[in-house]
Amino acid sequence: MIEHDTIAAVATAVGEGGISIIRVSGPQAIQAVDHIFKFKQKLSEVDTHTIHYGFIIDPKTNEKIEEVMVSLMRGPRSFTAEDVVEINTHGGVIAVKNVMDVLLQQEDIRIAEPGEFTKRAFLNGRIDLMQAEAVIDLIRSKSDRAFAVARKQADGVLSKKIKDLRQFVIELLAHIEVNIDYPEHDVEEMTSAYIREQCDKTITEIDKLLKTANEGKILREGILTAIVGRPNVGKSSLLNTLTQENRAIVTDIPGTTRDVIEQFVTLNGIPLRLLDTAGIRETTDVVERIGVERSKSAITDADLVLFVLNNNEPLTDEDKQLLETVKGKSVIVIVNKMDLENNLNLEEVKPFLLNASIVKMSMVRQEGLDQLEQAISELFFEGKLEGNDLTYVSNVRHISLLKKAKQSLHDAIEATYMGIPIDVIQIDARSAWESLGEILGDQAGDSLIDQIFSQFCLGK
Repeated sequence: MIEHDTIAAVATAVGEGGISIIRVSGPQAIQAVDHIFKFKQKLSEVDTHTIHYGFIIDPKTNEKIEEVMVSLMRGPRSFTAEDVVEINTHGGVIAVKNVMDVLLQQEDIRIAEPGEFTKRAFLNGRIDLMQAEAVIDLIRSKSDRAFAVARKQADGVLSKKIKDLRQFVIELLAHIEVNIDYPEHDVEEMTSAYIREQCDKTITEIDKLLKTANEGKILREGILTAIVGRPNVGKSSLLNTLTQENRAIVTDIPGTTRDVIEQFVTLNGIPLRLLDTAGIRETTDVVERIGVERSKSAITDADLVLFVLNNNEPLTDEDKQLLETVKGKSVIVIVNKMDLENNLNLEEVKPFLLNASIVKMSMVRQEGLDQLEQAISELFFEGKLEGNDLTYVSNVRHISLLKKAKQSLHDAIEATYMGIPIDVIQIDARSAWESLGEILGDQAGDSLIDQIFSQFCLGK
């Protein structure tokens, strides 16, 4: 599966900027760039990990087409563990296009597929699959904490924990193999006790990782948060306050918001995918009715509901109907317009949502944000995010495989109590070992690897 050709792609975002970078990797990378790069000596003659000033030329006309800086990194001391050359051009579509055109005119070089540079790093053994997936998370991080978690995963901290788990299972498999090969030396009670002990030890460590899964998934993907309430209670004002921009139109006219508006924000390190829903009410307006139906769907899908009430008005029948619809969800009640006269009786709200936090806010005065941040933190992170331990399991694939390995180990323990032959128990233990290996990529098939790296951007 290891590729032996040479690939090239633009590694920076398309558009205007200070510089753009074209990355080339493979056995012919140095030779290919040497063919179009002119400076005082050959690129093939310079030291690794150096950068050089010169010009890209059209080899057919010998015409200078771009002024560049070229970096050389010889394998295996490079991102892909192959020879890598990076061409720094002026930022802009035309400059990049001109360089790519002369580069790809050569027969021994082709344009890279999405994620192919990172895929080569994995296939060449520089990183494992878990570290490769962390690269995607680094790129997509929406908060400092999510970035820090992904950084530790990319550094291999979580991979080491998975390798330690596999070592526990390897020791178990070795013990079982010995007893299968030399049954005359086996004491069944001792073997069963060892299997249970080793499985229990591994399950305990898996549980420690799975305990972080919910928080890790939130940090990675964000809390899908629906802002809900009847028309004109301040939902759009809340969205604008949280995003610090006029993302939604705010008027005194009920029904102004006609559709679900989505925005990503970070509150005190907690990422939220905010959905400002249309006010839910009975309406004859066709467009508004569609928006109301989408709002109901958003409530169903949401991890968190911010239920907005108007402090200046008594609880209405519409409020009560909406409170019924969010029962069973994680809800924080926001009492808005605390700068106005109090006409809302909160005792009427509590029977609908017995365990919901209540946060009093004024969007006009920008009051109550700290209390809202604390309420969300208590609901999803038991009051705080741990400051030092950033070893979270955040990837759905990893979580699923950890659970699968745990179940296999439970099956092995159960089999010892049922008196099942040890060679059958070996199957469960090996299944756990393979599931853990699939997390790292040791047991991953070509289709899974292709699927994972297809999610990357071109040039990474």
